Amino acid sequence: MHLLIDLDSETPIYQQIRDRMVEAIADGQLAAGAALPSTRQLAVDLAINFHTVNKAYDLLRREGIIRINRKSGAVVHPDVKQPTAEAEAAAADWRRRARTLLAEADVRGLPRQDVQNFVRTTLDRFPGRDDTGTGRPPTAPHPGTATTA
Repeated sequence: MHLLIDLDSETPIYQQIRDRMVEAIADGQLAAGAALPSTRQLAVDLAINFHTVNKAYDLLRREGIIRINRKSGAVVHPDVKQPTAEAEAAAADWRRRARTLLAEADVRGLPRQDVQNFVRTTLDRFPGRDDTGTGRPPTAPHPGTATTA
Protein backbone atom coordinates (compact mmCIF):
# COMPACT_ATOMS: atom_id res chain seq x y z
CA MET A 1 0.00 0.00 0.00
CA HIS A 2 1.30 3.40 -0.97
CA LEU A 3 -0.13 6.36 0.94
CA LEU A 4 0.42 9.93 -0.12
CA ILE A 5 -0.18 12.62 2.45
CA ASP A 6 0.32 16.35 2.20
CA LEU A 7 2.13 17.64 5.27
CA ASP A 8 1.27 21.22 4.25
CA SER A 9 -2.45 20.56 3.81
CA GLU A 10 -5.06 22.18 6.04
CA THR A 11 -6.58 18.70 6.39
CA PRO A 12 -5.19 17.00 9.51
CA ILE A 13 -2.73 14.20 8.76
CA TYR A 14 -4.79 11.58 10.64
CA GLN A 15 -7.79 12.50 8.46
CA GLN A 16 -5.68 12.20 5.29
CA ILE A 17 -4.50 8.73 6.40
CA ARG A 18 -8.10 7.72 7.10
CA ASP A 19 -9.27 9.06 3.74
CA ARG A 20 -6.46 7.40 1.74
CA MET A 21 -7.16 4.04 3.42
CA VAL A 22 -10.88 4.28 2.66
CA GLU A 23 -10.00 5.09 -0.95
CA ALA A 24 -7.55 2.14 -1.09
CA ILE A 25 -10.29 -0.20 0.16
CA ALA A 26 -12.82 1.17 -2.32
CA ASP A 27 -10.30 0.93 -5.17
CA GLY A 28 -9.55 -2.71 -4.31
CA GLN A 29 -5.95 -2.04 -3.26
CA LEU A 30 -6.84 -3.26 0.24
CA ALA A 31 -9.13 -6.29 0.37
CA ALA A 32 -11.35 -7.38 3.22
CA GLY A 33 -9.14 -9.01 5.84
CA ALA A 34 -5.93 -7.45 4.51
CA ALA A 35 -3.35 -6.64 7.15
CA LEU A 36 -2.43 -2.99 7.61
CA PRO A 37 1.04 -1.83 8.55
CA SER A 38 1.65 -1.37 12.25
CA THR A 39 1.13 2.14 13.55
CA ARG A 40 4.83 2.45 14.33
CA GLN A 41 5.89 1.22 10.88
CA LEU A 42 3.48 3.50 9.05
CA ALA A 43 4.60 6.41 11.23
CA VAL A 44 8.23 5.70 10.30
CA ASP A 45 7.33 5.34 6.60
CA LEU A 46 5.46 8.65 6.62
CA ALA A 47 7.92 10.37 8.98
CA ILE A 48 5.17 11.35 11.39
CA ASN A 49 4.34 10.69 15.04
CA PHE A 50 2.85 7.23 15.64
CA HIS A 51 0.08 8.81 17.75
CA THR A 52 -1.16 10.42 14.53
CA VAL A 53 -1.42 6.98 12.89
CA ASN A 54 -3.08 5.66 16.06
CA LYS A 55 -5.70 8.40 15.77
CA ALA A 56 -6.39 7.50 12.13
CA TYR A 57 -6.65 3.78 12.93
CA ASP A 58 -8.92 4.48 15.89
CA LEU A 59 -11.21 6.56 13.68
CA LEU A 60 -11.33 3.75 11.08
CA ARG A 61 -12.05 1.24 13.86
CA ARG A 62 -14.91 3.34 15.26
CA GLU A 63 -16.35 3.63 11.75
CA GLY A 64 -16.28 -0.18 11.41
CA ILE A 65 -13.84 -0.08 8.49
CA ILE A 66 -10.96 -1.88 10.20
CA ARG A 67 -10.50 -4.23 13.16
CA ILE A 68 -7.67 -3.92 15.62
CA ASN A 69 -6.37 -6.90 17.58
CA ARG A 70 -3.56 -6.50 20.11
CA LYS A 71 -1.77 -9.61 18.85
CA SER A 72 -2.48 -9.65 15.11
CA GLY A 73 -2.64 -5.91 14.53
CA ALA A 74 -4.99 -3.95 12.29
CA VAL A 75 -6.83 -5.53 9.38
CA VAL A 76 -9.51 -4.36 6.98
CA HIS A 77 -12.86 -5.41 8.43
CA PRO A 78 -13.97 -8.72 6.86
CA ASP A 79 -17.44 -7.29 6.19
CA VAL A 80 -16.21 -4.13 4.50
CA LYS A 81 -18.29 -3.32 1.39
CA GLN A 82 -21.13 -5.44 2.76
CA PRO A 83 -24.39 -3.98 4.01
CA THR A 84 -24.33 -4.19 7.81
CA ALA A 85 -26.26 -2.56 10.64
CA GLU A 86 -23.05 -0.70 11.51
CA ALA A 87 -22.82 0.67 7.97
CA GLU A 88 -26.45 1.73 8.01
CA ALA A 89 -25.88 3.61 11.25
CA ALA A 90 -22.96 5.44 9.63
CA ALA A 91 -25.03 6.30 6.56
CA ALA A 92 -26.61 9.36 8.22
CA ASP A 93 -23.17 10.88 8.81
CA TRP A 94 -22.10 10.00 5.27
CA ARG A 95 -25.22 11.63 3.82
CA ARG A 96 -24.55 14.79 5.85
CA ARG A 97 -20.95 15.00 4.53
CA ALA A 98 -21.99 14.18 0.95
CA ARG A 99 -24.68 16.87 1.09
CA THR A 100 -22.05 19.41 2.17
CA LEU A 101 -19.77 18.44 -0.72
CA LEU A 102 -22.64 18.64 -3.21
CA ALA A 103 -23.67 22.02 -1.77
CA GLU A 104 -20.08 23.20 -2.22
CA ALA A 105 -20.17 22.10 -5.87
CA ASP A 106 -23.42 24.06 -6.31
CA VAL A 107 -22.05 27.17 -4.58
CA ARG A 108 -18.92 27.05 -6.75
CA GLY A 109 -21.08 26.84 -9.86
CA LEU A 110 -19.95 23.41 -11.04
CA PRO A 111 -22.31 22.16 -13.73
CA ARG A 112 -24.81 19.61 -12.39
CA GLN A 113 -24.04 17.21 -15.24
CA ASP A 114 -20.30 17.32 -14.43
CA VAL A 115 -20.99 16.52 -10.78
CA GLN A 116 -23.34 13.67 -11.68
CA ASN A 117 -20.86 12.25 -14.19
CA PHE A 118 -18.05 12.45 -11.63
CA VAL A 119 -20.09 10.61 -9.00
CA ARG A 120 -21.21 7.94 -11.47
CA THR A 121 -17.71 7.44 -12.91
CA THR A 122 -16.12 7.28 -9.47
CA LEU A 123 -18.60 4.68 -8.21
CA ASP A 124 -18.23 2.63 -11.40
CA ARG A 125 -14.47 2.39 -10.86
CA PHE A 126 -14.76 0.72 -7.45
CA PRO A 127 -14.34 -3.03 -7.98
CA GLY A 128 -16.40 -5.57 -6.09
CA ARG A 129 -19.14 -3.08 -5.42
CA ASP A 130 -22.33 -4.81 -4.33
CA ASP A 131 -25.42 -3.01 -5.54
CA THR A 132 -27.48 -6.16 -5.62
CA GLY A 133 -28.40 -6.16 -1.93
CA THR A 134 -27.35 -9.81 -1.72
CA GLY A 135 -24.21 -9.16 0.27
CA ARG A 136 -22.10 -10.59 -2.58
CA PRO A 137 -20.09 -8.75 -5.16
CA PRO A 138 -21.48 -8.89 -8.69
CA THR A 139 -20.28 -11.85 -10.72
CA ALA A 140 -19.88 -9.96 -13.98
CA PRO A 141 -16.45 -8.45 -14.60
CA HIS A 142 -16.21 -4.74 -13.96
CA PRO A 143 -16.13 -2.76 -17.23
CA GLY A 144 -12.63 -1.70 -18.10
CA THR A 145 -10.94 -4.40 -16.02
CA ALA A 146 -8.77 -7.14 -17.40
CA THR A 147 -9.37 -10.75 -16.43
CA THR A 148 -7.07 -13.73 -16.69
CA ALA A 149 -8.09 -17.03 -18.26
